[in-house]
Amino acid sequence: MPGEVPHPAGPPPQPDGHGFLRWLRTPRPEAAPGVWRFDHTPRPDEEPELTPARQLFSGALIAFLVGWLLWSLLWNGYLGGYWMWPYYVLTPEEWSQPITAAEEKAGFVTSTLYYLLVGGGILATAARMGRWAEIWRRYLAPRLRPPAPEPGVPATAEEDPAEWPQLRAAGLTAAADRLAADARTGLMRDVDHTRIARAWQGVRGGRHSMADFAAAVTRQGAAACLHPSGARDLPGRAARHDLLTGQVRIGATADDPRNPYRFRGVGLGLGPDLLGTSLLAVGPAGSGKTGHLVWPVAESLCLQALTGRAAVVVIGAAGTGLGAADGYDVVIRIGQPDSVYDLDLYGGTTDPDEAAAVLAEALVGDLAEPHAGADTRRSTTVLAQLLGPFHVVHGRFPGVPELRGLLDGAPGPLGELRRALTDAGQHAMLRELDARERQLAHPGDVGGVLADRVALLDRPAFASFFDTEGAGRPFSLRALDHPVRVRIDLPRRGHADASKIIARLVLAQFTASVAAREDRSLFACLVLDDATGVVTPEAVRGLQRLRSGHAGVVLTLRTLDDVPRPLRGPLLGAIGCRMALSGLTPWDGQDFAEVWGKEWTEARDVTDRQIIAETPLGKTAHALRRVITGRAPTARAVTVRQVERERWSASDLAHGVPPGHAVLSLTTVRGEHAPPLLVDLRG
Repeated sequence: MPGEVPHPAGPPPQPDGHGFLRWLRTPRPEAAPGVWRFDHTPRPDEEPELTPARQLFSGALIAFLVGWLLWSLLWNGYLGGYWMWPYYVLTPEEWSQPITAAEEKAGFVTSTLYYLLVGGGILATAARMGRWAEIWRRYLAPRLRPPAPEPGVPATAEEDPAEWPQLRAAGLTAAADRLAADARTGLMRDVDHTRIARAWQGVRGGRHSMADFAAAVTRQGAAACLHPSGARDLPGRAARHDLLTGQVRIGATADDPRNPYRFRGVGLGLGPDLLGTSLLAVGPAGSGKTGHLVWPVAESLCLQALTGRAAVVVIGAAGTGLGAADGYDVVIRIGQPDSVYDLDLYGGTTDPDEAAAVLAEALVGDLAEPHAGADTRRSTTVLAQLLGPFHVVHGRFPGVPELRGLLDGAPGPLGELRRALTDAGQHAMLRELDARERQLAHPGDVGGVLADRVALLDRPAFASFFDTEGAGRPFSLRALDHPVRVRIDLPRRGHADASKIIARLVLAQFTASVAAREDRSLFACLVLDDATGVVTPEAVRGLQRLRSGHAGVVLTLRTLDDVPRPLRGPLLGAIGCRMALSGLTPWDGQDFAEVWGKEWTEARDVTDRQIIAETPLGKTAHALRRVITGRAPTARAVTVRQVERERWSASDLAHGVPPGHAVLSLTTVRGEHAPPLLVDLRG
């Protein structure tokens, strides 16, 4: 797409062609939350105590020299002959002083065995004391060990996922043979395998016919069960994806002492199990929120939508690098006359009360009191008093100009609506309209505030949008029951307040639509690049309900100052995955430090005490040591104690996170946790 920001990373290798089989057969062991499972090697929980290499090799050499010296002294008789006593006791005297050739031969064999036994014992003792086994394990064995072979063909078809044993077990041998042939010939990709596996799950769940599935797979092979768009992959990939686990790799954990040992140096991946608890990333402009997080996650969700496992809505300013238009099913360019799709102002609902609640949240949700929320409820009532009568008369909700006229209290629009209700005999709706007209005269009426906010959308740039008369192609978030890929481009400049209203509108419609979904097998995710002005009391309450609806959101902020102070704690508490990028301010770091809490750590206090010599010889030795080392002789005392410290302090978050890094804590939908980890987003 012209004007989009290019991604710094080149396209990663994709599991297509013959590389697909290696990708499919690579092991994916169970791992801690967030660990990139593809070809992962688990590490122990605690770091093993490794002896420094210099000390290890010097100790091994000294042990060898001591053992060799001991053997030399024994062999040359410098230590006497006592070491031969066991031999003399256990063997006949004739073997030590042979007369015949047979006795000489027996004595030679047994004495040689005895020498080997004693020498071997000395060698084993030296090896044990010198830790030769550790040298072999750390330095020699890795160099002599042959390279690990690539995953080969399993022994039986029941063990090979490329042979589709689940289809063979169900009697669909022809379909399994066709898919296996496509995999061997390079016609199948990771998207195809995952998509067909998802369709098979639908067959097992009773949502699809087994006969239709078998016929389609036998006839079309890897091209069966396509996404409604007909696409089998994205135009390009900027990140590494593993569709079998649903993960996208966003970096690698740093080999840093502040990271637990089992997490150091491992890849980090995000999937629906983590995004289902929602994710918040905070960092200044240029810290990598869009390029290293938002776009990889959006790309992953678009791939999963092609496999029939997810629905995704991506919102951001136009031209901020959210992928090509060809990678989406619906692209809504707010404020652009050439936009093919429009946004449904009312979210596809026909209930006036529900439409009023969502619209009130979008218009004045940021003005509501964080605890009371009274303004939102009053605004909802005002909008419902107008939307209900209008819908009864016209069979639709009002457009933006019509809604603005009704909220302004102009006599013309209200009078026309009253006459139409009277002619239709809608007395209940007339009472609603009467109540609205009475409130117009009150000085505290919120209708004027709502009219001012609607006026921000009633601009010439948006004249062709938010149509309710059926002239355009409005998109409704009610479509989240389907694996749809949606991108909404907000106006880039000149309409900042309108962009915030639209973002709040989409978030409110998303939370409402997710709660109303009948089929929750699809993972629904809203990715919002720059959530400034979007976090409201109702939005926080909506985030808390998403996990039960198999949905989540990804939000980014430049600073937590863009969130009202009373809402920062509830927001961080409602979000399961929290990311603090480099360049964070200390006051933002304080909020993260509080939510991440403290942990017990081991603190070592080292005290050096000067040694006072009492004797002339000791004083002479101390003086000589002071001349050689330049320091007085001291005795070191080490005190170990358990202390409670912050996992990451505000100062560490503000000044201790290198560029291109972030501190990330994770929580899965099953409640598993990963502590705050220092992550290299470029790894």
